[in-house]
Amino acid sequence: MPRPWLILLAVVLAAAGCTEQPNASASSTEKPAAATPPRPVKVFQAVEQRVPRTVTSTGTLAADDTVVLGVKVPGRLVEQAVDLGTRVRKGQVIARIEQTDYKLRVEQAEAALQQARARLGLSLTGTDEQVDPEKTSIVRQARAVLDEARLSRERSTKLLEQNLIARAQDDTAEANLGVAEGRYHDALEEVLNRQATLMQRRSELELARQQLADTVLVSPFDGAVSARQAAVGEYLAAGAPVATLVRMHPLRLRLPVPEREAVGVRVGQVVRLTVEGDATVYQGRVVRLSPIVQEQNRTLLVEAEVPNPNAVLKPGAFARADIVTDGSQPIIRVPAASLVTFAGVEKLLVVRQGKIVEVRVTTGRRANDTVEIVAGLKPGESVVLQPGNLAPGQAVSAER
Repeated sequence: MPRPWLILLAVVLAAAGCTEQPNASASSTEKPAAATPPRPVKVFQAVEQRVPRTVTSTGTLAADDTVVLGVKVPGRLVEQAVDLGTRVRKGQVIARIEQTDYKLRVEQAEAALQQARARLGLSLTGTDEQVDPEKTSIVRQARAVLDEARLSRERSTKLLEQNLIARAQDDTAEANLGVAEGRYHDALEEVLNRQATLMQRRSELELARQQLADTVLVSPFDGAVSARQAAVGEYLAAGAPVATLVRMHPLRLRLPVPEREAVGVRVGQVVRLTVEGDATVYQGRVVRLSPIVQEQNRTLLVEAEVPNPNAVLKPGAFARADIVTDGSQPIIRVPAASLVTFAGVEKLLVVRQGKIVEVRVTTGRRANDTVEIVAGLKPGESVVLQPGNLAPGQAVSAER
């Protein structure tokens, strides 16, 4: 016979089971919480481009040649044909010195030359200066005296042998022969002396003509006048400056290049440059490299030649230049706004399979609000344009 307390326990458990069934049913019909939608972000595709590798520097344009023109001969300045900024051509007259004195010196030298030619029996206005000494009057006269002395000596010798004259007469004839020979040699030496004098007078005439020509100062090359240093009426000593001339085409561009970047710089490489106030990009070429690195700033001085046929560029102007060291190199450039920098580490956020992935990159040069990515980013990847507060692993929907 069952015990009463067991029956009571069975009734209580049955009632509890009936009470739990509705709760279980309600729990099974409850809906799950809604998932967070992907966040829309703007992206761009990383594209590899081939651009020239350059070394950037700043420098100064300089004239290829700068000369101070001065007079070679002293005199009074009677003409000054140029002023500041005057463009001149090679051979163009810059200034003139009073020529009267120098013309008189030319006439004096011409007269002295004619006198020297006359003493040698040459025509006064000829150019021939070769003389046969035996055909000159002074030598012919000495030759005649010598021949007469020899004949006289020969006759006296024969007469002495026949005892027709005294020995004293023969000695006199011999002495006369010696004198005649000496005068003949003197005549030959005199002709040589007159020939030397003729050459001297010729040189003096050329010098006088050159001094006359030097009274006209001309430009040694095409260029422009940067300073005028003398005025008409001023007496100038030899070597006194008259004007300063600069060569405007081509110009030299002097660029200090950092030592770490100078390894790739070579003669013949293209140089692109701009100057203040001018948006035009001018082009030149590397022509000279310094053999030493400056110890003070660890730079190598590079000189480029820049064509300037229209004199648009001015010597002394400040210039920014890029030396093209590699004609074509593949690189990836991204907007600077897409780069995330934290604690010195540079990163980009890219979208892969609908989620944000953080990529560590190595950057290069920055230009025009863009930055060069040297390593870490592959072409074709979708880079987030404005990272904001996005976090790695966050679901996003890419918009271009």
